[in-house]
Amino acid sequence: MPQRHLLIQGIITHWVFDLDGTLTLPIHDFSLIKRLLQIPDHADILDFLKQLPVNERQKRYALLHSHEEELADAATAAPGAVALITALHTRGDRLGIVTRNSRSIASRTLHAIGLSDYFDTRAIIGRDEAEPKPNPAGIRALQKQWGASLAEMVMVGDYIHDLAAGKAASIATIHVSRPDRQRWPEASDVMVEDLAELLDLITQMP
Repeated sequence: MPQRHLLIQGIITHWVFDLDGTLTLPIHDFSLIKRLLQIPDHADILDFLKQLPVNERQKRYALLHSHEEELADAATAAPGAVALITALHTRGDRLGIVTRNSRSIASRTLHAIGLSDYFDTRAIIGRDEAEPKPNPAGIRALQKQWGASLAEMVMVGDYIHDLAAGKAASIATIHVSRPDRQRWPEASDVMVEDLAELLDLITQMP
């Protein structure tokens, strides 16, 4: 794909990662979460909660947070995640997270998978720091924080929300997905099966 040479040549130096299903193995059962929170199957969880009256919204967010804590503690690093993040950190690249979780849950998840030392807390943008993906606000917040150019940045994720946010922010996108899962080639500059393949790609010589 046209953007692969940018990764190989080291033009990309500022990395924005999705968390669940990208740096971790996917364990979220969103149908179960919707049942727990009494949210219709067709509705987006965060959009639905945002529209509730304040008291009811707070109650359901508390339930969501409790469930997310359990998932965070049970998180497992995705194949290649630790090696990739370690390699990028070693070469001095900037690392950030944009997630639909809260910052505290994201930090807890990173601790569970052994990656908390590689991410500055300020570079973890959760749903309380910016409008959630697919809104590009979280990516733009990191760009401002880092003082990075758009050409230096990439969004890495496993779902269309991640890729759409990257495209809306006008940065490159990398879709991490097995061949048997849904893909969105129109929103992906690079597609890899896992983060081990991505590490191999960025360590290639031109």
